[in-house]
Parts: sequence; structure tokens; C-alpha cells
Amino acid sequence: MDAWVRFSAQSQARERLCRAAQYACSLLGHALQKHGASPELQKQIRELESHLSLGRKLLRLGNSADALESAKRAVHLSDVVLRFCITVSHLNRALYFACDNVLWAGKSGLAPRVDQEKWAQRSFRYYLFSLIMNLSRDAYEIRLLMEQESSACSRRLKGSGGGAPGGIENAGPGGPGTPGGGLPHLALKLQLRVLLLARILRGHPPLLLDVVRNACDLFIPLDKLGLWRCGPGIVGLCGLVSSILSILTLICPWLRLKP
Repeated sequence: MDAWVRFSAQSQARERLCRAAQYACSLLGHALQKHGASPELQKQIRELESHLSLGRKLLRLGNSADALESAKRAVHLSDVVLRFCITVSHLNRALYFACDNVLWAGKSGLAPRVDQEKWAQRSFRYYLFSLIMNLSRDAYEIRLLMEQESSACSRRLKGSGGGAPGGIENAGPGGPGTPGGGLPHLALKLQLRVLLLARILRGHPPLLLDVVRNACDLFIPLDKLGLWRCGPGIVGLCGLVSSILSILTLICPWLRLKP
């Protein structure tokens, strides 16, 4: 198992390069179709995209073992929420890769009787569940950091003898107790929350990259499952951005969100 996991890790870079090229072809094909390019050129781009997709499936053979191994490690995390989100995400990824392997067998001709549409829907369903768990984990990490930052700010204000910024806690003349003051108070509170969120994400690049990557990836299964039709242009752009960010985490391991 460990030997296979090491081999799978070595093929990650090639798979992600193929993924970036595949979604770049999808985006290019949409642009060519929109600008009225020749049908022959559009056909060549679609064929290249199909070949890249099949090549990615070949590179992902056995990734289910890697995902299961990651799930086994995540079970031992001390934080209950992180343990649940990460473990369930890896289990769904394992099922997604298993369905993807069946699809590869069908498309390569090894199992011509495979119902490719059915297995594709299954794979994207597991992919969607995995992304939802990833985004839930990101939201939990953000919440923890915001609570820590708020507590630190409160301690600094108490230490310096100052009050809450903008009268949020004291509910002064513009507070919710004043007629007509409720809406400005909520707007100010929301603005402070957004500024705090921006500061936290700016100070934690791995978390920021993970949020953007998962959010971009989310459009792909939503479109494929028919839950939210985005179109090939949006899917291609989101897939390309996500792939570039994934490659960046391989080049700079410190940008990978841990655990």
C-alpha cells in the first residue's frame, strides 16, 4: 500500500498538468465556437480534450488506495469537526476515483458494456460530496480563525482601555435600540466581519488557495449533474484556475492546507 501511495504521488504532477491542458482546451473550444471558428478546428480541439481526459483517467488508476490511506490518517485527528469533514471527503474521493476507473475501462474498450453515462453521474455525485466536505472544512477553519482574531482584538482593547470599534458592543447613539439605527448598525457589523475575513484570508494563503480552488471545482459537478448549468466556458475557466492552483501547491508545498 505504501509503495503504491508513493507511486501515485509521483504521478500527481503529470495528472494536474493534463487537467490544466484539458480545461484550457474546453475554454479554447468555447471561445472558438463563440467567434465562429472553422468546424474542423473545433473538432480537433474537442478530440484533444477527449484524449487528455482519457489520459488523466489512466494516471488516476489506483488513486482510490491513496484516498483511503488519507482517510485512515484523518480518523486520528483530535478535532471532531476536522476529523469528520476530512475523513468523509477522502472516502467520497475514493468512491469518485473508483467510478472514474470504471469509466476508463469503458472508454478504453476494456469493458465496452459499461453504461458510461450512469457511471459518470455517479462519479460526479461523489466528487460533489467531497467538495462540499472540503468547503465545510474551510468554513470551519475560517470560523476558528475569526474567533481567535476577535478574542485577541478584545484583549488588546481591554488592555489599552478602549471600547469596541464603531460602538458595536456598546450600541451607542446609532445602536439597535435607537429608532432607525438598527440597519446602520447591522451594516457596520457586516462590514467589520468582511474586513476581518479579508485580513484572515490574506494572512493565511494556504486557506485562501484552498477556498478558491474548491469553489472553482464546485462548478464542474454542478454543471455535469445538471444542478446548475454554467456552460463550457465557465466550467473550462474554473477548471483551469483550479488546476493552476493545484500545481502551485505541488511546486510550493507550504501552500497546501494542513492537515
